[in-house]
Amino acid sequence: MPMTHVLLAPDKFKGTLTAAQVADALAVGVRRAAPSATTVTVPVADGGDGTLAAVVAAGFERVPVTVSGPTGAPVESAYARRGDDAVVELADASGLSRLPDGRPAPMTASSAGTGELIAAALDAGCRRVVVGIGGSAGTDGGAGLLTALGARVLGRDGAPVRPGGGGLADVTDLDLSALHPRLGEIELVVASDVDNPLAGRHGAAQVYGPQKGASPDEVGELDAALNRWADVVARATGVDRRSQPGAGAAGGVGFGLVAVLGASVRPGTELIAEVTGLRAAIEAADLVVTGEGSLDAQSLRGKAPVAVARLAGAAGVRVVVAAGRLALPRAEVRAAGFAAAYALTDLASADEAMARPAPLLETIGVQLMTDHLEGDPAHAG
Repeated sequence: MPMTHVLLAPDKFKGTLTAAQVADALAVGVRRAAPSATTVTVPVADGGDGTLAAVVAAGFERVPVTVSGPTGAPVESAYARRGDDAVVELADASGLSRLPDGRPAPMTASSAGTGELIAAALDAGCRRVVVGIGGSAGTDGGAGLLTALGARVLGRDGAPVRPGGGGLADVTDLDLSALHPRLGEIELVVASDVDNPLAGRHGAAQVYGPQKGASPDEVGELDAALNRWADVVARATGVDRRSQPGAGAAGGVGFGLVAVLGASVRPGTELIAEVTGLRAAIEAADLVVTGEGSLDAQSLRGKAPVAVARLAGAAGVRVVVAAGRLALPRAEVRAAGFAAAYALTDLASADEAMARPAPLLETIGVQLMTDHLEGDPAHAG
């Protein structure tokens, strides 16, 4: 049996397994079917939840930092570092999963903890900081992040406004004189696949506010507050960025990073692939296995597995996908670049797939490797 080099590059299976755990389970099955096969793991992510774990699995060092959670209570978070490069995941510091008892705080949740992570990376001497944004608990336009980096967000009385998007209803001034001194010396890059503007019908409040617990009235208040915030930022910087695609990402944190700190924005999947060395790993493989919890229509809009398929196709390497559930016609799976697709729900009920995904993924590892070696991808449809 010829030796085969298999690259395992899945995203997380949300709610069950991290990307690294998905890869570990698949690897067991691959080696069961082909004991001589070699496996390499490069977990993937799109800049949102799971980004920190993916880059740490790819060789970055996890640097623990205690920061302010979205409601101000301290949380144990971290950034990842390799050499002069740092990766910060907003979801790990300021995300929905960090809300105490899961209780929504749409008007008061702050992005300050993410700014504290960036500050820690700057204080440690990092020269390039990648900020993965997504999964934010709040809609504060990045004001909290900026405050943590030395900005002063002030109201009519000259005092700092209240934290969160609700506080921006009172903002009148932005003082940038005490910004962290190293911000002008580093490269700041935002990893995001969201193209919403800051405000309006397609903006942060109206599109994502309800997902964060905002009522219809609160959505209107937040949208008006974000427009007010954009006016203040435009006066302070001389440029109005509220309509820039991506400004509405992560409750407007994208706006704060770009409009005030001059960050560049890159597609999340592309940027994280670059940071983790995914392209080179694909080129060295005989077979690439990617995956995510649900392969559906949203996946086709640039989510991590489809980005992996695109890179594998460019390198001429066969790629297959393992999913918790498959919600696409097989023809669309093939059109996305996958030679075959495998789903946990082909083997078990949806409840069982959620309860015991790892052993099911081991079985899929056996199946996909057997199909690959026999040159008969039965699951291609």
